[in-house]
Amino acid sequence: MSVPLFQLASDLSVSRLCFGTMTFGEQNTFPETLSLLNEAYRAGINFFDSAEMYPVPQRRDTHGRSEEYLGRWIKDQKIPRNRVILATKVAGPSGQMTWIRGGPNSLDSKNISAAIDSSLLRLSTDYIDLYQIHWPDRYVPMFGETEYDPTKQYSSVPMEEQLDALQKAIENGKIRYIGLSNETPYGLMKFLHLSRNSSLSPKILTIQNAYNLLCRNFDSGLAECCHHERISLLAYSPMAMGILSGKYFSSGGTPPDARLNIFRGRYSEGESRYKLSDPVVKAAVLEYVRIAKNYGISPASLAIGTFSSYITLLPFVLNHPIIASVVFGATKLWQLQEVIEVIDIHLATDIILEINEVHARFPNPCP
Repeated sequence: MSVPLFQLASDLSVSRLCFGTMTFGEQNTFPETLSLLNEAYRAGINFFDSAEMYPVPQRRDTHGRSEEYLGRWIKDQKIPRNRVILATKVAGPSGQMTWIRGGPNSLDSKNISAAIDSSLLRLSTDYIDLYQIHWPDRYVPMFGETEYDPTKQYSSVPMEEQLDALQKAIENGKIRYIGLSNETPYGLMKFLHLSRNSSLSPKILTIQNAYNLLCRNFDSGLAECCHHERISLLAYSPMAMGILSGKYFSSGGTPPDARLNIFRGRYSEGESRYKLSDPVVKAAVLEYVRIAKNYGISPASLAIGTFSSYITLLPFVLNHPIIASVVFGATKLWQLQEVIEVIDIHLATDIILEINEVHARFPNPCP
């Protein structure tokens, strides 16, 4: 079994599964990380996603460790650099992560340049294949918010300055391509418009936003933008932080090592979106678990397999790629193996129809 590749609108060919590294250095030790990365690489996964703020929950003592572990794996295992696609992200303004350049306070050229140099050192590499803005330097509703509130807008760094910093990094050979993350239709189109008359236009390749059975907001506005502009979606959180496995609502009790149990009260970004106490979330999850059980497949196969079926069943996506890769996480080898096995599963039309019926009753309970 080998995970197939997807050709982005560039010379980058990425595996349809992208290993997200945000647990490395917190839930996973370095030896455990080595085992997971080696198994993924053997299965044909060549695409690995990290961020300067990882692992999560973010804290001073572990800052940057996920990138460090990824870089050490490549070096220790003598992985040819041109055989892997490395993606990482610069943190947007927060004010809470004071150990990252004082907040960070903004996405100005100085912060972007410093972030790139630090990531290169931690990853032990000369270049980053895909460099992403983790979240916008402006107010946007995120992580559970659904409505835009203009009164929350603050003075932000112009997109022109952000693009200029990224262009200089490309010219200096430090990064190859650009991606956005947690973006809106306005943000994506504005970035593309500003880059249109520069050499950056073909360099913006992807947008990494949440997409799963509990959060399909992408389909409303961003899908049209990506379709026409040939921007590929990197769909993160396909299992909705493990909720879609059904383990948080199991009659036998929740596993004590489940992420939302371990870090309860310490991971606001996850808890504000994935509200386990919300009866609508529970009802939707149990319906999806029921569908999986009825068809004799695992909840992971249902949740992640939906993406491959989405591409198979909608011909226009084949001509204008949208979902390039599913960014998943795994802390245990059995979880990784279950995800890898999903690549050979194609959900039948009947299953997709049942999924859509549940979605119509419980639309996007985890935006």
